[in-house]
Amino acid sequence: MQRYFCNTINDNQFILSNDDSYHIKTVMRMQINDLIEVIYNKDLYICEIKEFDPVIVCIKEKINSYNELGIKVTICQSLVKEQKMDLILQKGTELGAYSFIPLSVKNSIIKYSNKDFDKKRIRWQKIVKEASEQSKRNIIPEVLKIKEIKDIIKLNYDLKILCTVNEVSTSLKYVLQNNKKCDKMIIVIGPEGGFTKEEEGELINHGFVSVTLGNLVLRTETASLCALSMINYEYER
Repeated sequence: MQRYFCNTINDNQFILSNDDSYHIKTVMRMQINDLIEVIYNKDLYICEIKEFDPVIVCIKEKINSYNELGIKVTICQSLVKEQKMDLILQKGTELGAYSFIPLSVKNSIIKYSNKDFDKKRIRWQKIVKEASEQSKRNIIPEVLKIKEIKDIIKLNYDLKILCTVNEVSTSLKYVLQNNKKCDKMIIVIGPEGGFTKEEEGELINHGFVSVTLGNLVLRTETASLCALSMINYEYER
C-alpha cells in the first residue's frame, strides 16, 4: 500500500498536497475508494480516497506501527557532487537517519551561496520525503542548513563520531557496543580529499570520537551508509 505524509486534517479527513495528489491520480492511477497509508504527526492511518484535485481521504483505521530506529542519528556529510549527495540522502533515509547536516570544509569540492542552497535544499527535502514513503517510515528526516566545523563543535549530542582513515582510531563497532544507552548521535563524514589535520584536531578536541569503519578505504558516499548499516545492526529492536 502506498504511503504518504500529510500535515492537513479537517473533519477526520486528510487533504494531501498537490504533488502527492498528482502522484496518486496520474502516476499511480488510483481510483475513488482505493486505500492508501497516511502518516500524520508520526501516526499511521489507513485511509480511503474520497475526492481528487486535491486528493481528500477519510480515515478508516489507525494502525499501531512505528518504523524508526531506537536512536536519533544525524549524518553530517561534507559537501559532495550532486549525484553523490542525492544517493547519501536517499539511502541514508532508507537506513533510518534522523537528520542531515551538509558540512562545508576546506577540501569540499562543492560550494553554495545561500540563494543556491535554498533551492537545492528544497530538492533534497523532496528526496528524503520520497525515500521515507518508500521505506515506510513515520518521519521525514530534515535537511538542515550548511554548517562549518565551528558550528558543529557547538552541537549537543550524546555521542559524537568522526569517521577517519587514521589507523590508530577505534573501530565504530567497539564504540557502538559501549554506548547502547545513547539517544542522540552525530556522525561526521569528510569530503573526497578528507579533513585537514587541523579540522580533525578541532573536532576531537571538542568531544568527537575518532573511529574507523574497517581496513578498507571507503568513498565518502559509502562511508555514511556503512556507518548507518552498522548502527542498524547494533541498535535494531
